[in-house]
Amino acid sequence: MTLLGYRLPGMSSLLIWGLLWEIIGQMGLTFFVPPLSEVMATLWEVIQTAAFRKALYETAYAFFAGVFFAITIGIPVGILMGKSRLLDELLLPWVNVFLSAPLTALVPVLMVLFGFGMKAIIITTTLFAIWIIILNARAGVRQINRSLVEMAHSFGASPWRAFTQIYFWAALPEILGGVRIGIIRAVKGVIIGQLLISIVGFGALFELYSANFLMAHFWAVLIVLFALAFTISEFLAYLERRVSYYAAKR
Repeated sequence: MTLLGYRLPGMSSLLIWGLLWEIIGQMGLTFFVPPLSEVMATLWEVIQTAAFRKALYETAYAFFAGVFFAITIGIPVGILMGKSRLLDELLLPWVNVFLSAPLTALVPVLMVLFGFGMKAIIITTTLFAIWIIILNARAGVRQINRSLVEMAHSFGASPWRAFTQIYFWAALPEILGGVRIGIIRAVKGVIIGQLLISIVGFGALFELYSANFLMAHFWAVLIVLFALAFTISEFLAYLERRVSYYAAKR
């Protein structure tokens, strides 16, 4: 971040927004925005409670399970779509439809099909994340240098060895980009599932605090959620940079 020709530290924008938040909160313009200092003090109290630890476990379980299924299904499907024109023509319209559709509207259908428990929340999380992972894996495969594929065929590589040693690694930069965006979408999916399907995890805390107008508690939990999502996203961005030489060579 640059201001008046001076290079500011990377976290300067967060500090500026935090200062504005504190000023607005101290002015008492609205009960919805308490001072940031009060929120941080409340955060320390909230994370020590058993209810928070239970909510964190339930949310993390649903989130990582949904992301796991989205990755293990999405990456192979995307690679196969990139390899096969027939499969691509069959699946691509549906992938685009689900990627652009408001998936929240499908939540009542998932509730009818899978009930009101953790299974429906995990499936909701998977549906939010999987489509962008498929599209990015497909895009990565379609950009592979054809000489790599021809070399694998000329040396008699089996489909499995070609998949694990050629297609996956050559498409890895795009795959990681899709996973990073998919994880961001999965955060929305798990919270929507916990709010609409079964009031558990962070969804239960959001519902409890907003219903009782405990806005400092509400913002404290929201900050934790944002911090976790940002940390995971930045870690995957770091991995993207580490494998960027694959894209450069390609």
